[in-house]
Amino acid sequence: MSPAANTRWLGLGVLCLALLAIVVDNTIVNVALPTLAGELQADTSRLQWVVDAYTLTFAGLLMAGGALGDRIGRRSVLVGGLLVFGVASALAALAGGADALIAARAAMGIGAAFVMPATLSLLVPLFPDERERATAVGVWAATAGIGVALGPVVGGLLLEHFSWGAIFLVNVPLVALAIIGGLRLLPESRDPEQRPVDWLGAALSGAGLVALVWAVIEGPADGWTSSPVLAGTVIGAVLLVAFGWWQTRTPHPLLDVRLFRDARFSAASTAIMVLFFGLFGFLFLATQYLQFVLGLSPLSAGVHVLPYAGAMIVSASLAAKVAEALGPRRVVALGMALFAAGLGVAGTLTIDSGYGLLAIALVLLGTGMGLAGTTATESILGSLPPERANVGSAVNDTTRELGGALGVAVIGSVASSLYSGALTDAAPAQVPTGALEAASGSLDAAVRLGPGIAQAAQAAFVDATATASLVAMAVVAVGVVAAWRFLPAAEPSAVRNTPETAGLL
Repeated sequence: MSPAANTRWLGLGVLCLALLAIVVDNTIVNVALPTLAGELQADTSRLQWVVDAYTLTFAGLLMAGGALGDRIGRRSVLVGGLLVFGVASALAALAGGADALIAARAAMGIGAAFVMPATLSLLVPLFPDERERATAVGVWAATAGIGVALGPVVGGLLLEHFSWGAIFLVNVPLVALAIIGGLRLLPESRDPEQRPVDWLGAALSGAGLVALVWAVIEGPADGWTSSPVLAGTVIGAVLLVAFGWWQTRTPHPLLDVRLFRDARFSAASTAIMVLFFGLFGFLFLATQYLQFVLGLSPLSAGVHVLPYAGAMIVSASLAAKVAEALGPRRVVALGMALFAAGLGVAGTLTIDSGYGLLAIALVLLGTGMGLAGTTATESILGSLPPERANVGSAVNDTTRELGGALGVAVIGSVASSLYSGALTDAAPAQVPTGALEAASGSLDAAVRLGPGIAQAAQAAFVDATATASLVAMAVVAVGVVAAWRFLPAAEPSAVRNTPETAGLL
């Protein structure tokens, strides 16, 4: 093996290290939510923001990050994004309160949005030989898939031995290695066309999404008809409409909205969004159920989520062959139906259910995600000409992160509203008003108030989780209908093993 070849594969290791850091952060925080609730006195809405601050900024700036790399250099943007991500991770680890942590998580999302597009696009100049590049893409995709699965377990392992800040501080040495390796081993590359970045589009879409999600998250506490919540909803809607209008007027749009005129592209994008809507929303509640209700440690909770990862990996590896035999419409619809069934099983949870029902739900969710997510991603990429594959990849990544952010906001808020109302009705009469208000805003606070209110709070939370899961199931059912109505019965060619489908990104 020549030195040049050695350099290429070491460069791939650098890209995979950078990718692993940002992908793991999508799920590592979930098992820490109960710990954060206690250590930072964070109520449910603050916990939602701890998750969504990262995914929202990640989703809102992904396409801008890719465009910036095309313009000024992908290695430069990768290194800059890693620097932002690393510094923000250190600030998150040192945060003294929930609001400081949320701000740091938002900054982490900004860094991640610049890193992720570059990790894939830099494979082209790094591996000019197509056969070597195909192998490299497979390694890249496997890294992404493993990262998602490892997040809860790694988070639980760190929390078992260190304080909660360790789940963020662990990023710092990884980022330092990736920056040093990137500067030494990765080539610089950029788009010779030098297209301008649509920063106005990025600002409109980002601000609109933040306003809308803020209204959804704060609704249970402030009241759904309160002036701030209504104002946030209206402002968010206006900004998103303005974003759509601007994308049809600017010569270099952040997102070519004309792509959504293709029913296949729109249906597949909808499928990805609602799948991750259901997944992130459910995991937000499930990790709290495992720790607050079943009494598991963070590490044990992470291990108990593994049935999802195992089922997803197996079904994703079979999706291409199944799609060749049945066609994308049937496979996406079947996968989403299985995913919805998993949420339906979670909808039957009671205070006495234990882990068994949740395990069944996780297996169904993983199987459905592997089949539907892989095939829907291929439909997104397959609906575009090869020269626009990067656009399809960006849309796929953005819909995934956006769906996850909305899932945590909507499903978390539904559960929060139901939990608060049920606990208020069921709490013992002797509980002081102030204590009841604290317990209604945080399950952690309720558990700390003693067995009387703790048992009522646990029962209320389980009932709220079950009902919220049924709401998520209804949303996923819309995706089933869209997939069956608009996806083709058969592809013109066999499903390809693309980086996006292989890694289920």
